[in-house]
Amino acid sequence: MDTVIEEVVIYGVTAILILVVLYIYIRKQKLESREVSAKIEQAKEDGVYEPVSLYPVVDQRRCIKSGACIKACPEDNILGIRNGKATIINASHCIGHGACFRACPVEAISLYIGTEKRGVDLPHVNPNFETNVPGIFIAGELGGMGLIKNAVTQGREAVENIAKSINKDSQASYDLIVVGSGPAGISATLSAKELNLRVLTLEQDTLGGTVYTFPRAKIVMTSSMDLPLYGKVNFKETSKSQLLELWNSVLEKNSITIQENSKVESIKREGDVYRVDTLNGKSYTTKSVLLAIGRRGTPRKLNVPGEDTEKVAYRLLEPELIKNKKIIVVGGGDSAIESALLLADQNKVTISYRSNAFSRIKPKNAENINIAVKSGLIDLKLNSNIVSIETDSIHYTENDSKEVLKMANDFVFIFAGGELPTQFLRKIGIEITTKYGEAILKHR
Repeated sequence: MDTVIEEVVIYGVTAILILVVLYIYIRKQKLESREVSAKIEQAKEDGVYEPVSLYPVVDQRRCIKSGACIKACPEDNILGIRNGKATIINASHCIGHGACFRACPVEAISLYIGTEKRGVDLPHVNPNFETNVPGIFIAGELGGMGLIKNAVTQGREAVENIAKSINKDSQASYDLIVVGSGPAGISATLSAKELNLRVLTLEQDTLGGTVYTFPRAKIVMTSSMDLPLYGKVNFKETSKSQLLELWNSVLEKNSITIQENSKVESIKREGDVYRVDTLNGKSYTTKSVLLAIGRRGTPRKLNVPGEDTEKVAYRLLEPELIKNKKIIVVGGGDSAIESALLLADQNKVTISYRSNAFSRIKPKNAENINIAVKSGLIDLKLNSNIVSIETDSIHYTENDSKEVLKMANDFVFIFAGGELPTQFLRKIGIEITTKYGEAILKHR
């Protein structure tokens, strides 16, 4: 009898312990779910819930709540666990690392681009990176893969496919012309050199492409990558300057020169080769072309006198180095607002916007700019237009008045949007497809 009672007590205590553990587990899961739900609601309120680029989509039927995707993600609060399943929190903060995609043990994550509400225009590219125009290829950000590691991989793989398809009988100055010197373009150039292809790389601005426009201290890579003619790059974290220094070193070591300030104006078929014309009047012939340009296009200009002076810029590279200056920021989008706020702590900043109110900016930016204006940190001039830019001032009009006003000024930053490369691509004959939430990287 004592043995029976003892067994009952043991089973009873065990059952209670199991129930306690189960209660704690369920309670913890509910708390975590509530926290994630609150973060999602806050993200929606702040305008960061909707994706702007590549983002993960979780198959709820497969997800087993391993948490591997969350641990693998180098960014904060992109993914979370809600109701026992992984879910997206801040989609707009995702920059397409793909770490979650690779980390999921049950292959429950795919990388998508576009949503049902917001389509994303992408050029038509086959699995070999070739467009519908034979001999013209696309890799990197323009094709939807903007992350450095992914772009480097695509640049290499694209050139490997190009090398197999080149018409050896055609006569041209080059086997391949690479347009753009961002991560995909540099990788493609190095791969072409490695494969003994006659290659020329044209860059409209400066070596590095989009990477060059990042703020000085911004971390631009969070995992290792294989760089042609160099090997594995084991940076887990790096800055823009370190990465550019590495690329310059590899290019110099292999006697490769990037033709900077050579914007491509047109690409035309001539017989069995392509003629590539640049804005500086130079022309080249090539058997194939790889477009490794960004999606942001060329900055839209105001077309006013003085806009070509050194005091004018269309991107903010190193805000921390600009101090005690009189600055005017032109534009009313998120880029303009965020740049003005970054500069306002150490400078006298004025925002000039042609409309009477900001529209389509993130709620958090709207809140921050309102606070900055009310506190006098930033001077806001709505319904204003720049008329001309002088050495130490700018001339402008306000509220549809014809009276031209003058303001002392050291720097002008213009954020008037960009001339997207869509027209350039269509001029070449490349088909553009709008993706409304379509997977571009998924498990087979």
